[in-house]
Amino acid sequence: MSLNQQQMINTKNELHKNFERSGLSLEQIAADLNTTADVIADTLALNVSRIEDPWVLKNYLEAVLEQLGITSVPFTALVGDYHRHWFLNSRRIDKKKIG
Repeated sequence: MSLNQQQMINTKNELHKNFERSGLSLEQIAADLNTTADVIADTLALNVSRIEDPWVLKNYLEAVLEQLGITSVPFTALVGDYHRHWFLNSRRIDKKKIG
């Protein structure tokens, strides 16, 4: 399953807003997720080779915001239990493997 054009725009905006709310740098997120700042920047722009990457970043940002007591911007396309989406590698998401 792929996102349509409007869903892509919305998802990029939602990721960026939650990234901004977190107050974290690309480098901090990259260190936490064991990747590079470039991979995080590409994921924010939905320029990914694996469709699981936005889910990893989404889950990470939501968890950080929850820990900080900050309400996250809700996602409109990346919704539901990713374990139930047959097209996603849920193990990859569970392991927070990105890039």
